[in-house]
Amino acid sequence: MVRIEEVIIVEGKYDKNTLRQVVDAVILETSGFGIFHDKEKRKLFQKLAEQRGLILLTDSDGAGFVIRNYLKGILPPDKLKQAYIPDLYGKEKRKNSPSKEGKLGVEGMRPEILLEALRRAGAHFIGEDENRAGSEEITKADLYRLGLSGGEGSRQKRLTLLKRLELPERLSSDAMLDVLNALMSREDFFNLCLETLPDREGPARPEEVRSGTDL
Repeated sequence: MVRIEEVIIVEGKYDKNTLRQVVDAVILETSGFGIFHDKEKRKLFQKLAEQRGLILLTDSDGAGFVIRNYLKGILPPDKLKQAYIPDLYGKEKRKNSPSKEGKLGVEGMRPEILLEALRRAGAHFIGEDENRAGSEEITKADLYRLGLSGGEGSRQKRLTLLKRLELPERLSSDAMLDVLNALMSREDFFNLCLETLPDREGPARPEEVRSGTDL
C-alpha cells in the first residue's frame, strides 16, 4: 500500500472504505451535500489544506461536480489538487440499481484506476521521486491553437481527448489543462494530439508554438 502526503476528500463512507484499501492517507468525507451546511467541517478542510494540501476525489456525475466546484470556491487554489475518475458505467455491488446517470462512483473503481487518478492529480507519493521541475507546461494558448478551446468543434475535440485519457466528459477546458500538466509533458501532449486529433488545426509540434504569442 502506498502512502500519500495530502489529505484526500471523498463524498461518502463507501468511497472512503474503498480508498482505504488502496492508499495509506488521511481520508475525509463531505457527507455528500452535507458539506454545504457544515461550517465546522469546512473550517477543518481549510485548515488541512493550509497544513497538508488537499486532493478532491469525487464521483464523475453531476452531483460529484457540484460538490467539487463548491469546494473549489472555498479552498485555497494553490493548496488544492483535482483527481478525476473516468466515466465508467455500471452498478456498485451494494446497490439495487445504478445511479441516476448510470456511472460508477469512486467506490466502484478498481484500485489501479484510483491510483492512476491520484497520480494524474499530482499527489505526493511518499518515498517516490516524481519531481518534474523545469518541464515546460501546457498552456491555454496550446489548447486554443490545437482547436481544443475557443473555436468551432472545440468541445467535441475535448471530448475525444478526454475519452482517450479516460477522464470525465464534464471536465472544463481549465480543469483539463490542470490534469494534462499533472499527467504529461508538453511534448507528450502534442504527440497525443497528433495521434488522437488527426484533423486538428494548428502547429504540429510544441516548438512551433510559444506560450501566449498567438493570443
